[in-house]
Amino acid sequence: MHTIPEPKWPERIICLTEETTEALYLMEEDHRIIGISAYTMRPERARKEKTKVSAYITARTEKILELKPDLVLAFSDMQADIVADLIKEGIQVHCFNHRSISETLQMIRTLSGLIGQPEKGIKLVADLQSNLTRIKQEADKLPTRPKVYFEEWFDPIITGIGWVSELIEIAGGIDCYSEFSKQSLAKNRIVADANDVIAKQPDIYIASWCGRKFDEEKVTSRAGWQEIPAIKNGDIFEINSTDILQPGPAALTDGVNQLADIIKQWSDRNSQ
Repeated sequence: MHTIPEPKWPERIICLTEETTEALYLMEEDHRIIGISAYTMRPERARKEKTKVSAYITARTEKILELKPDLVLAFSDMQADIVADLIKEGIQVHCFNHRSISETLQMIRTLSGLIGQPEKGIKLVADLQSNLTRIKQEADKLPTRPKVYFEEWFDPIITGIGWVSELIEIAGGIDCYSEFSKQSLAKNRIVADANDVIAKQPDIYIASWCGRKFDEEKVTSRAGWQEIPAIKNGDIFEINSTDILQPGPAALTDGVNQLADIIKQWSDRNSQ
């Protein structure tokens, strides 16, 4: 007589991007991870504990196969070729494609379900929502909302993606390029004419140059930008891309917390 099989939850997981790695660590399920992206920075100890098997748009397929994963977690159309190669090798792959706060929270819920620990996903999501609620409640008390210009890359100039725009608004700012934020592809968020930024007259400039160290002189020396309030008044800031450009827990904790601090300091100075 055949017995009814029980579901087998993944025990050998490879994460091709940072956000799923961080989420699994926060849910205390990191023992399942056997491979990570070389670009993983959070948590820091993951780089010491886990085998690096991929970059961002490339992966060491042979190395992945050697590790015998029962689940590989990928992200976005940028990793479509990697996903296709692994599927052809018979590997179980789940590719997320989240670009907003809501979708990021759903990613965590889905991930926890994939490993048979839905209650851990519910708790992590609740904790992240609680932090966002706290920040929004504080932001609602601000007497003035500054115009915020967020720069994801410097040449060409690329503005912030969807979840970044949402976080700016939650933290009490007004995103100067909210109309671009729904564009998931960076090429569709390029500011063709730098004079357009001048016309928007942002109060705060924030750089997060996607893995590149910020060079303030590159910004302040742009023609005509000395007339931008943020540049004129020295309200120029950097948020490490690791803290905000990954659609995962980091952006909803350290990333938004830094945004809130920058915006509150500006508001305090300009409401006296």
